[in-house]
Amino acid sequence: MVPTAIDPERGRRMVGLVLYVLGTVLGGVLLQAVFLVPPLFGNNPITAYTAMAAGAALAFPAVLVYMTVPRLLDRYDPEPAWALALAFTWGALGACGFSAPINSVVSALAGEAVGAAVCAPLVEEFFKGLSLFGIFYFWRREFDGVIDGIIYATFAALGFAAVENVIYYARAGHGSVDLTSIFILRGVVTPWAHPLFTSMTGIGFGLSRESTSPWARWLYPLLGYGAAVLLHAIWNGAAVLSAALEVPLVLFLLPLWFLFVVGFLVMVFALVLRRGRIIREHLQDEVLIGTISRDELALVGSAFGQFRARSGPQGKLRGELIAAAARLALSKWHATRAMKGQMRTISFDFIAPLRERIHQIRAELARGAR
Repeated sequence: MVPTAIDPERGRRMVGLVLYVLGTVLGGVLLQAVFLVPPLFGNNPITAYTAMAAGAALAFPAVLVYMTVPRLLDRYDPEPAWALALAFTWGALGACGFSAPINSVVSALAGEAVGAAVCAPLVEEFFKGLSLFGIFYFWRREFDGVIDGIIYATFAALGFAAVENVIYYARAGHGSVDLTSIFILRGVVTPWAHPLFTSMTGIGFGLSRESTSPWARWLYPLLGYGAAVLLHAIWNGAAVLSAALEVPLVLFLLPLWFLFVVGFLVMVFALVLRRGRIIREHLQDEVLIGTISRDELALVGSAFGQFRARSGPQGKLRGELIAAAARLALSKWHATRAMKGQMRTISFDFIAPLRERIHQIRAELARGAR
């Protein structure tokens, strides 16, 4: 963790926090206006709210299980819990709240097919992507590259999907649709649809963070958003087409889902290995100058280094050491790329404090051992 005294972008972070709070609150108000207020004027509000409560009881415990997967992918340099919570909350309130009224209006005016296959991908991926832009721009120190983009995108999308599932489950719970079938389709078979789509935007911002080309830094997020919209539109379009042809939805979605997921998992696995290699390469000289030992380098460069460090003696301190060393490596990586591109980066400002923090932790570990 970078010492809090070193904060060259404090003003930007405060602006980002204010915008985030305002956006999340407004999104929450819109969400209530679209889904919680109308049942009050219906024939049986008690039944409607009971169905929503049952939907929430199905959706939110499941999403806690889903959260473990991106955390496993983020073993080398775990993102702070507060940043993941911000992304999740924005997805659940901000993105859902702003998307819902737009989707409802377009569906009412242009039809359900246009709303699902055209409007929803454009609008939902835009508002989910705002959380990535916010962390990328206002909390830049917590956004190192492509893996971070995928992790934040996944948490924002899981928040969005959780609230969306509550709505679908509630409708099925007091309608003619079978709730069990909807739960199996959305909660068991395809829970990673939204995370997969939004991860494309996250990859775009991640490539922008890693790039040294000024034009590429703007282009990559746009291309990532375009890919997210395209995948989302194909997915929703398949659902619309299956309904029009009266073909079981599973026959359309499962083959498509298999192609999406296999390709995505192969890509993520390669990116995780790449991050480990980057960390190892940029800590070799730190062994030579005595910042860390070879044994500590082996832990930092291991996908399960955090787990091994925290499960041994003085686990908390050893975990902090692994995290600080990984952050040091990534800061050096960004600094090196910035120098090649003749650009300024705040990563320069973190290198010396991180080395100092590592020395402090090692001293505390030595005292504890004695």
